[in-house]
Amino acid sequence: MALVFPDWPAPSNVKAFYTTRTGGDSRAPFDAFNLGAHVGDTKQAVELNRRRLAHALARESSVRGADKALRIGWLNQIHGTYVAGIAASSQVQLEPTDADASHTLLPGHVCAVMTADCLPVLFCDRNGTQVAAAHAGWRGLAAGILSNVVATFGAKPSDILCYLGPAIGPRSFQVGSDVRQAFIVEQQSRAYAERVEHSFKIDTTTPDGIEQKYLADLYRLARSELEGLGITDIYGGNRCTFNEASDFYSYRRDHITGRMATGIWLES
Repeated sequence: MALVFPDWPAPSNVKAFYTTRTGGDSRAPFDAFNLGAHVGDTKQAVELNRRRLAHALARESSVRGADKALRIGWLNQIHGTYVAGIAASSQVQLEPTDADASHTLLPGHVCAVMTADCLPVLFCDRNGTQVAAAHAGWRGLAAGILSNVVATFGAKPSDILCYLGPAIGPRSFQVGSDVRQAFIVEQQSRAYAERVEHSFKIDTTTPDGIEQKYLADLYRLARSELEGLGITDIYGGNRCTFNEASDFYSYRRDHITGRMATGIWLES
């Protein structure tokens, strides 16, 4: 199993990770480290992969004891904008909440999202008192999932750090004019609206006689929103799930495929 620990200046008690597709127990087309229980993989393989992840994260953590073990808060992602709060009594680990982001102030609770082209975004504050993870597909991104997370923090945007995990890159994400228009309409009243159009480039390979296609830059769209909200410390955003087939799942590339996880938690 391959885990990647982001290189970013988060506080020392903030731990973050993302997974790759290698080293697990799922068989093709989910080979091999699939963490998605909703994609058609066997229940046994997913549960084993999730246990492997939990054990690997535990080795990286100083949280110890049966009552302090790391708990991964899996979500039932619906391409929306709801941010679930993980509290001490939360059962999100056992009964996934319909949400596309989670936030916590509690040590040992892992905020996690699953992706296979959509953009995972991690958040923490400079004091290391709270963390969050967001699943930002284009629908949620256009509708304001990132701004909802920032509002949940209740901290000055200048005190928030963000990490952009692996997503489909700007040369591979072909979309129609409806996607471009959705961002323009949804974000026209926001401070970063003027940046939106620069995140869509005309796809010059569009055949004559069909609707013009565009290449969308999820990383740039996310940065534009975060910067518009006042966040200046933004890291990551340099991988492509579509083109890096040996490392990542890609729904756009393979259609039937697994899911990676990206997560963040607080140490004691």
